[in-house]
Amino acid sequence: MNNTSTDKSAAISRIAAIHQVEGFDPSALAVEYTDLNSGESRMRLPVMAQMAWFRLVYPEGKISVTATAVKDYYVGHARVYPHYNDPADSFLAEATASRRYDPEKPTVSPREWAQTAAVGVALRNAGFGLQFHTAGDAFEQQAVDELGSQLDHDMSAAAPLQTMTKQESGAQTPMETEPEYPTEPEEPAPPEETPLEKAMKLPCPITKDGLKGRTLGELIQLDPGALTWIATKYTKNPEIAEGAKLICEHAMAV
Repeated sequence: MNNTSTDKSAAISRIAAIHQVEGFDPSALAVEYTDLNSGESRMRLPVMAQMAWFRLVYPEGKISVTATAVKDYYVGHARVYPHYNDPADSFLAEATASRRYDPEKPTVSPREWAQTAAVGVALRNAGFGLQFHTAGDAFEQQAVDELGSQLDHDMSAAAPLQTMTKQESGAQTPMETEPEYPTEPEEPAPPEETPLEKAMKLPCPITKDGLKGRTLGELIQLDPGALTWIATKYTKNPEIAEGAKLICEHAMAV
C-alpha cells in the first residue's frame, strides 16, 4: 500500500470516530449502491440508520422537518438539534432537498421523499455517516429548476416596451405591442395520498410511554427501532404491519 492510500485510510478512520458509540458500528448498516452517472459502486448509510445513530448519541435530540410546495416539486428542509428544548437557531446542522413526482416510483410521495432526503443530508452534515461519502457526493436525481422560472420572471419584467412604426409593420397606424407581464406561478394541486402517506398516518400499536397515541410516521424520529419491530414482528393487525414495512423500505431506498 502506498503512502497516499495509507494516509487516506488513516483519514477515513479518524472521520469514522466522529460520534462513536461503544458497541455500535454504523458500517454494519451501510448498503452498497451504484452511482448512476459513473457506474461506480459505493457504500451509503440509509437515513433510517442515520436517525438511529443520532438517537444513540442524542437521546433527547430533535429533528425538525418541513416541506414547501414550489411549482411541480417539493422542497424539504431539515434541522438537527442536540436537545428538543433547543431554540430554533441553535441547530447542529441543516439541509434542504428538492424532489418531484417520479413515474418510476408511483408509490413514493415527493413531499415525503424531499423531507427524508433533507433529513439524511442534515444528519450527514452533523457528522452521522461522513465516512461513507469520502469519495464524493453523487446526485442521482435530475435537479429541478429552482431558479429558471424566477430568472424568466425577472427578465420579462425588465424587458422594454417594443414599438413598431407604420413603415415597419405595414399597418395603417403606428402600433404598440403589449408587454408580457409575468404571472404568478400556479399553486400545484395537492398530490393524491399515496400508500406511503396513508401508512404514515396509521396508529402505533405500542402503548409504552412516549409512543401511545403516536402514528407510524412519528416513529421515524421518536423510535426507529420500534418501527422496525412492528414491520417484522407485529402480527395483530396486518395493515399496520404492512404500513410499517412500507415506511422502512422507503427509508432504506432513499
